[in-house]
Amino acid sequence: MSPEWTRIGTDLDAHGYAILPRLVAPRDCAGLTALYDDGEKFRKHIVMARHGYGQGEYKYFGYPLPAPVQHLRTTLYPPLARIANEWARALSWAVTYPDNHQAWRDLCHAAGQTRPTPLLLRYGPGDFNCLHQDLYGDLVFPLQVAVLLSAPGADFEGGEFVLVEQRPRQQSRAEVVPLQQGDAVVFAVNSRPVRGRRVVMRHGVSRIRTGSRHTLGIIFHDAA
Repeated sequence: MSPEWTRIGTDLDAHGYAILPRLVAPRDCAGLTALYDDGEKFRKHIVMARHGYGQGEYKYFGYPLPAPVQHLRTTLYPPLARIANEWARALSWAVTYPDNHQAWRDLCHAAGQTRPTPLLLRYGPGDFNCLHQDLYGDLVFPLQVAVLLSAPGADFEGGEFVLVEQRPRQQSRAEVVPLQQGDAVVFAVNSRPVRGRRVVMRHGVSRIRTGSRHTLGIIFHDAA
């Protein structure tokens, strides 16, 4: 691993998340945000209030993914797969994650999980995202990435990314993750090892007070 990925792995082991600063340039953030209104790019539109997920909306991309989204999914996967395999060994999971994303995607499709899961989320004033896990099927890659496309303080106020951790026989612990435009957070999808024990993780977004917040979500397993 490069020194940066060593730091990311250490942060993930210690806290269940790690920040990738300035992963996406501001101009590219604007380009990704603009995709939201291009209906041909997406396979499904979710209005969160209709399902009890919170308030706001999001859209799942269809295949083929836009080039910037495909690039992020493909290049982030290999170093994260190394970390995922360390977690699998620590928790005695009966799975080995392949070295490249296409091989993992092939396994998902063979198991009937064929629908792409990367998505764009849009929040307005008063919107929020309830604590949840992005699972979608039996095959789950244990790490995912969220990229903040909007600028805090300029485009919106509020809307902090929140992680909640439940350790066995302990009360839940919440952590607010500070992000700037273009920063990404890598975090545990549903669980992670802590001293050889399984810790359950959930994530969400606090209430947007003003403005508009857009996020790109990169999930590495496809949906059934």
